[in-house]
Amino acid sequence: MDCLQIVGGKRLRGSVQINGAKNAALPIMAAAILCEGEVVLHNVPDLTDVRTMEHLLNQLGVSTSREGPHTLRLKVVDEMNCHADYELVRRMRASICTMGPLLAKRHEARISLPGGCAIGDRPINLHMAGLIALGADSELTNGDVMLKAKRLMGNELFLGGAFGSTVTGTANILMAATLAEGTTVIESAACEPEVTDLANFLNACGARIAGQGSPRIVVEGVKQLTGCEYTIIPDRIEAGTFIIAGAITNGDIRLRNCRLEHLLAFVDRLRAVGVNIERDGDEVLVSSARRLEPTTITSQPYPGFPTDLQAQMMALLCLADGNSIITEKIYPDRFMHVAEMSRLGAKLRKEGPTVMVEGVKRLVGAPVMASDLRASAALVLAGLVAKGRTTVNRVYHIDRGYERIEQRLQALGADIERSTRAEEI
Repeated sequence: MDCLQIVGGKRLRGSVQINGAKNAALPIMAAAILCEGEVVLHNVPDLTDVRTMEHLLNQLGVSTSREGPHTLRLKVVDEMNCHADYELVRRMRASICTMGPLLAKRHEARISLPGGCAIGDRPINLHMAGLIALGADSELTNGDVMLKAKRLMGNELFLGGAFGSTVTGTANILMAATLAEGTTVIESAACEPEVTDLANFLNACGARIAGQGSPRIVVEGVKQLTGCEYTIIPDRIEAGTFIIAGAITNGDIRLRNCRLEHLLAFVDRLRAVGVNIERDGDEVLVSSARRLEPTTITSQPYPGFPTDLQAQMMALLCLADGNSIITEKIYPDRFMHVAEMSRLGAKLRKEGPTVMVEGVKRLVGAPVMASDLRASAALVLAGLVAKGRTTVNRVYHIDRGYERIEQRLQALGADIERSTRAEEI
């Protein structure tokens, strides 16, 4: 099994291109099920999750082909299969995004329940409630959710949950509503840029959607959608990860294809810590003060601080001069990286959904185990600055969301390489 071997202490310098957003590309790929004709997507990241979605779509009768690493062509060639089975759904939760398109276009969807994951339970009850409100009948059989509807009818829906709006739930309802009869109003819709990107793609295909990016989205149903050519937005989480890579190594890096307007809460906290972030035309420049200030962070739904950057920010605050507090309000159990970062010398104390971070003067390399995608990124960041060698095991997690991360960090001057030799933990 592959691992990443990192020798810390190198200051990062140079420029890096930010790839397309994984969390925008996956639902947009699923939305191809709705379309008559070919869909051509540009700026699609070449990731394990994207390949898994391609495989699922192939099973569902959608042909896919690539032109270079980042352009993807999709076209529906067979509408017979409506079953997203457990083998694929368990590997990638975003497979659930095929539920809405299958129901709207083929009048039936059978989706394996995704279950829990390393960052905590993530139920689909809001997805189901929204689709039922649009006219679907549902039943549970053999671990699968069965949805059927001869036709969907527009309705007024509320999608707020205990931890905020549901992003994939909003995506599912949004896609289903495009072909429903009449008007659908989604209240407490997720405002994330990835949801806005999905709505913009659907509009390019002929949908009539207004209000995306706000908590109230209005969808006027249409009879059909056609294929189109579309470019995926840059990945704000990848951008944030590379920004922290520059800051934690006291480096000086440039990010190309980065939209700071999608990261304002994150940038606000970084500047409070002492990280300098400036625009230079189409690029973003990152440098940091030698002394990092402690701060307080609470993850929140967009436009608040992203939960997907919580672990990476913790790595940075481990080196701040003082005590920081991080509270997780989206996934309260998303702290499996705490134990592994402690192996590197971090001083962390978890109390419920909060972690107290006592800054240390240095981290020390050690073998560590990644538990999920963003935790693995945080361990890589800590390894970049830790004294000695850090081995990050289970690197397949990071391949789900970061394309060739070791090569791109090498280009910035990091001492990192992929290896098949994993050290014992």
